[in-house]
Amino acid sequence: MTNRVDLNAYLERIDYRGPRTAGLSLLAELQRRHIATIPFENLSPFLGLEVALSPPGLERKLIHQHRGGYCYEHNLLFKNILEQLGFQVSGLGARVLWEQPYTARPAVSHMLLRVTLDEVDYLVDTGFGALTPTAPLRLDRVGPQETAHEPYRVLHLNDHFLLEAYAGNGWKTLYRFDLRELWQADYEMASWYLSHHPRSHFVTNLVACRADADGRRNLNNQRLSIYPPGGERQRRMLSSVAEVLAVLEQEIGLRLPDHPALERRVADLLAAGAG
Repeated sequence: MTNRVDLNAYLERIDYRGPRTAGLSLLAELQRRHIATIPFENLSPFLGLEVALSPPGLERKLIHQHRGGYCYEHNLLFKNILEQLGFQVSGLGARVLWEQPYTARPAVSHMLLRVTLDEVDYLVDTGFGALTPTAPLRLDRVGPQETAHEPYRVLHLNDHFLLEAYAGNGWKTLYRFDLRELWQADYEMASWYLSHHPRSHFVTNLVACRADADGRRNLNNQRLSIYPPGGERQRRMLSSVAEVLAVLEQEIGLRLPDHPALERRVADLLAAGAG
């Protein structure tokens, strides 16, 4: 079994044909194209399918099948690609604090990357769903950092960091992390829990997101939210299975899996009024 994802196939998937010299400009361009092309989505755990985190599994699903995935899939794939291109990169873990108080003590359930360029560390994350940062963020900078979408900031608190995004009317904390490197086994265990536990958000809900030059498109069950650049949020409630599947294909850009339970699972969500 190979440990290397097909680099050329990946670059074709994100439509990148430029220079391959490791540096900040290449890192930023790959991150932007990755997030614009490969959606965040949880169809595999939603349908009871296994989430493969091996390089062949990531390549097959996110590149050749034109699917997406959640944080472990996105960031493990991106880490593999960056390493092939000569970047110094390590995998980290975070405690998600979105819509929770700072005093909350959730488990480490999110993956992000630390990329070092010219002795400067950057936070790189291609898999935080609705608020995935669309540009590398310097870890040594305290103030706001602009991206093509929202501003972000990294707060330094003793032995750890907080990532915040300016969402809505103020700064919102996304997650808490430190610089301790995690291993593949750590991600495998956390991913298994998130994709199998009966109360996991990724098992009980349908989530899909993509961010490109036209803004963000976030699907949460039957609620579609669109955030155009500099414009007001547009929200639409979907009322049929056909509408949900059309959004996944046309707005999110997914090639849907041929699974007999897909329509039934979406119908169950609509009947329950989830979202």
